[in-house]
Amino acid sequence: MDLLVIGGGFAGVWSAAAAAKVRKETGSKLDITLIAPGDDLVIRPRLYEADPARMRVPLNRILEPIGVRHVKATVTGLDVAGGLVTAADRDGGRQRLGYERLVLAAGSRLRPAGVPGAERIHDVDTIESAARLDEHLRGLPEGPGRLTAVVVGAGFTGLEVATELVGRLAAHSTGPADRPRVVLVELADEVGPDLGAGPRSVIVSALERLGIEVRLGQSIASVEPGLVSFTDGDQIAADTVVWTAGMQASPLTAEVPGRRDRLGRLYVNEHLQVPEAPEILAAGDTAAAVAEPGQLVLQSCQHAIPLGKFAGHNAAADLLGLPLAPFAPAPYATCVDLGAAGAVLTSGWERTVQSTGEVAKKRKITTNRERIYPPLDDAEEIMRVADYRVGVRPPGARI
Repeated sequence: MDLLVIGGGFAGVWSAAAAAKVRKETGSKLDITLIAPGDDLVIRPRLYEADPARMRVPLNRILEPIGVRHVKATVTGLDVAGGLVTAADRDGGRQRLGYERLVLAAGSRLRPAGVPGAERIHDVDTIESAARLDEHLRGLPEGPGRLTAVVVGAGFTGLEVATELVGRLAAHSTGPADRPRVVLVELADEVGPDLGAGPRSVIVSALERLGIEVRLGQSIASVEPGLVSFTDGDQIAADTVVWTAGMQASPLTAEVPGRRDRLGRLYVNEHLQVPEAPEILAAGDTAAAVAEPGQLVLQSCQHAIPLGKFAGHNAAADLLGLPLAPFAPAPYATCVDLGAAGAVLTSGWERTVQSTGEVAKKRKITTNRERIYPPLDDAEEIMRVADYRVGVRPPGARI
């Protein structure tokens, strides 16, 4: 019996681990293969930080101990009717892999800027692009826009990038007269449009404290060397532009029969199966799953991890004729890093503020640097954490 996982991010890794846990517990002969082009699990939530090249964990230290095969390739096509996946490796070689159950955890990608000069725009969507931004910031050219950065999009990622850039640019300052300037641009008429009113006052205060300029109701029109033009006709000298506006699910979702949301995610049932193709389960940023009544999951690490665990468990359980587990993630919470101004922690979909400043910052640091990292080299611990109930049960409950 072949179970195939597409994607080496949080959802994919935890899908494979959860399936391996079911295999061990049942003593079944289940072949589990994960397809991903890279050697590492990228800690994507940390790519807005300095030195992003180190935000990775070797996949072999997670997959090898639990007996999951890693095929280093990029999936180029799905044959749903035939139960086949076509993949290309780094050398251009192609192979076809069959499956009886498939977990599609191919992630998401940033929508392109689509403006003149887009090739000069940076992003933190991948570890490679984040590393290019880091290299750019370490070698800023002389000129009037040297310490000026424009960040497009005042959502979760844009806020974290903008507030972090204040400190990263300040490291290159030569004195009080050489101060960094960060301009945050948002097409909507408010900061954090998707975050709601709950944390907005805290966020706005943090932006003011850090001296970040906010331009609402507009975007960038073009980027030239050392110059950014806005849609209102204004221009400023700036050597750094970072695009964070808009995500889209992997295009592989279009090859699966089913309904999709505006982000391209596949609507799934309570067991994360695609109703029109139940042998396929979606997890992570490819899944439009119900988190709570009236609320779909977000494209975030917070939901990718449990989606992966439930999808992997259910894919293996379905193959083996075992009961499936209805998806039930932990209660929703948000923690936005605000650079030197701390952070803001909220709870619930209404995003009620629970803590701010350094208290929230400590929570953010613990989450980013400890909680989201998987165990390494220890098969027993990896599979213990892969239990879909871990992170859902009340504190102190025994797993």
